[in-house]
Amino acid sequence: MQLEIRPDPAEVGRARRWARSRLAVSGIEADEPLAETLILLVSELVTNAVVHTGCPAVLRLSLPGVVTEEATVRLEVADASSCAPVPRCADGDATGGRGLALVDGLADRWGWSPEGAGKRIWCELDRCTRRQESAPSAFGGGAAFEGYGDYEGYEGLAYEAV
Repeated sequence: MQLEIRPDPAEVGRARRWARSRLAVSGIEADEPLAETLILLVSELVTNAVVHTGCPAVLRLSLPGVVTEEATVRLEVADASSCAPVPRCADGDATGGRGLALVDGLADRWGWSPEGAGKRIWCELDRCTRRQESAPSAFGGGAAFEGYGDYEGYEGLAYEAV
């Protein structure tokens, strides 16, 4: 399932509504933690694409055919900008700059890769009765942040796609 996104901030709300409707059809309840987290991730990734690239984007949502207690949901946002996500420090008073740090903290796995002339940022959430104690971090030396080496030493920094 996919939704084409125009480079307009109003598209973020439309993307959230679209994702909620897809979840409802799949049998994932709106008040389930997975749904709430996924909607926040949709907001962050679509906002980054809309605000920082100025290009149209495509939101893809992959839901399991049969939703079980151990199902995985995958979210992808592809845009036409070839600019890679880069570190951004957000001080305590900043109103932005924490989006990809939130993605890193909320998703079970995430990363990005070049796609054609642009890029694709993805994340996955596992639907399980209890969250893993220590999900691999894309910035803590994990392999999810494709194209970049070890991100140790960047703890506490926020990242954004520009």
